[in-house]
Amino acid sequence: MTTPTFEEFQKFSKQHLDAVNTAAASVAKGLQEIAAESSDYSKKAFASSSATVEKLLGAKSVETAVQIQTDYAKSIYEGFVAQANKINEIYIKLATEAFKPVEAAFTKLQVK
Repeated sequence: MTTPTFEEFQKFSKQHLDAVNTAAASVAKGLQEIAAESSDYSKKAFASSSATVEKLLGAKSVETAVQIQTDYAKSIYEGFVAQANKINEIYIKLATEAFKPVEAAFTKLQVK
């Protein structure tokens, strides 16, 4: 086993720094996507809530109000589950993409 030269160490350091920078860029991109999705979901949920309140104010009977509230609860639950699944998929994609460069750098290290 030979001692690495300064040039080899410098090349090694640059490769790993590039891998970390690429991973950080992937994380930033993924977090922006999550923020955009969360913002869109919040806007839709607020609009849905406002529409439901308007329907409730116009309800002519208790039965109608209960039906409106039941329909709202069902739709909001289904929307939340769908949004949670979407965010989960984004997190999985983020983790996969962020660690690819780091994994490749460590694979190169182990081969030597």
